[in-house]
Amino acid sequence: MAGFMSLMCCVAALTAGTVTADAKELSITTIKQDPYTMSKGPELEGYCIDLISELSKRLGFSYKLQLVKDNRYGAMDASGKWNGMIGEVIRGEADLAVASLTLTATREQFVDMTTPFMQTGLSFLLRRDKASEGSSFSLLSPFSPSMWGGILIAFLLTGLCIFLVGRISPTEWAEPETEEHSFTLLHSFWYLTGGLTLQGAGPHPKALSGRVVSAIWWLFAVLLLASYFGNFTSKLHSSKQLPVESFEDLSNQNAIDYGTVEGGSSMSFFKNSKNPVYHRIYQHMERKKSYVSSIEEGIRRAQEGNFAFIGEAVSLDLATARYCDLHRSQEVIAMRAYSIAAPEGSPLVKNLTLAILELSESGELTSLRHKWWTTSCVGADGADASWALQPHDLQGLFLFLGLGLGVGLLLALLELVSRAHNQAKDSKKSCCSVLTSELNQRFGSKRASADQEDSDKNKA
Repeated sequence: MAGFMSLMCCVAALTAGTVTADAKELSITTIKQDPYTMSKGPELEGYCIDLISELSKRLGFSYKLQLVKDNRYGAMDASGKWNGMIGEVIRGEADLAVASLTLTATREQFVDMTTPFMQTGLSFLLRRDKASEGSSFSLLSPFSPSMWGGILIAFLLTGLCIFLVGRISPTEWAEPETEEHSFTLLHSFWYLTGGLTLQGAGPHPKALSGRVVSAIWWLFAVLLLASYFGNFTSKLHSSKQLPVESFEDLSNQNAIDYGTVEGGSSMSFFKNSKNPVYHRIYQHMERKKSYVSSIEEGIRRAQEGNFAFIGEAVSLDLATARYCDLHRSQEVIAMRAYSIAAPEGSPLVKNLTLAILELSESGELTSLRHKWWTTSCVGADGADASWALQPHDLQGLFLFLGLGLGVGLLLALLELVSRAHNQAKDSKKSCCSVLTSELNQRFGSKRASADQEDSDKNKA
C-alpha cells in the first residue's frame, strides 16, 4: 500500500511538472531567411511563423520569438562549443529553434529534434545564360520581340517619311506634270534596306530635307547594328561555356566558381563526404575560399554571373520563383529534412511531432508551401529575356530618329512653300492657291490639277 501511494505521488509530481512546462511562455529562436522568417514592420512573418502559430493553436502554448544573436544556424567549433540557434537551445537561452534547420546526426546528439516538417536536398543555382544551351533562334535573341516590333514600325514610318519628302520637296520632284517621281514607296523601302546593310541603294536624295532624313536613318542603322552585334557577341561568348547540369559537371570545370554557406550543414556534407566528386567540390571551395555568409549573398552572386550557389533545393526553388534569370539544377543529392530543435529530454518534442504529423496529413503543410513559394515568373522565356535589349534600352535612339523625320518633313514643306511663294509673286496669284495647286499635282490626280488651273483662269 505504501508502494502504491509512492507511485501515485511520483506520477502526480511528473504531471505537475509537465503542466508547468507546458503552461509557461516558450522562448523560440529563429533566423531571418526568406520565406521562412521575414520582417514585416515590427513583426515577423513567413512559413515558420505560420507553422509556429498552427502548432501553438493545436498544443495550446504561448510563445515569444527572438532572432538568433550571431545569425547562424548552429555548428560546433574546434573547442566543442556550439554557435547559432543550436547553441542557444543547448545553453537554455531558448526552448525551441524553429527555422529551416537541417536534421543531422551531429545535431541530434546534443539536442532533440522533431519529425521533419519539410523534405529537401542539395542542389545548385546558376544564372540561366550559364546553364542553358543555345537556341535555334539565337540570331533574334539580341533583341526582344517588342524591340523587333519597334524596329519594324520605325522602318515603315521612315519609308513613308522619305516617300512624302520625295513628293513634297520641289528639289526632288521639280516638274510633277512632266517628270516621273523617282522616290516611289517601293524604292523608299528599298533605299532604307540598303542603309540597314550599310551598302546604299540609289538614286540618293538631292534635296536638303531628303538628305537630312537619309543621314538620320543611316546613323540610326549604324547604332542599331552596333547594339545588335555587341549584344550578340556577348551572348555568343557566354554560350561557349560548357553546360553545367550536375555536380560532376560543376567539379570538372574551372570557368564557373561555386560555393555554399560557410559553417552550414551543406558545407559539412561536402567536408565529410567520401564521394570523390563531392570531396573535390569541398577542396575547390576551401582553396578558393568561395563560401558565402548567407543564402541571400549566394543568390546575389549567382545573379551577378560566373558563380554557382550550392544550397537546399527548397531555398533555391524560392529564388528561381522570384528571379526569372536564375535556374536550379535538376540533380538533387543528400536528401535531408528540416526539423524543430529542443533541449535534450524536453517533453515538448513528442507533442510537437504528433502535431506536425497531423498538419502534414491534413494538407496544412502543403498549403503553407504553396502560400510562400508562389512564383512571379511567367515561364522559361525569361531565360533569354534578361539578355535581349528592350525598347527602353534604346529609347534615345528611337527619339533621335523621330526628331530627324519631323525635321525632314518640315524642311520639305518649307521648300515647297518657298517655291509657291516665288511662283505666286511671278504670276501675281495668291500663295495659297499656288500651294494648293502644287499639292494637287503631287498628291492628287491630273484631273484635279487641271480643274484647279481652269478655276484660276476663270478668276483671272
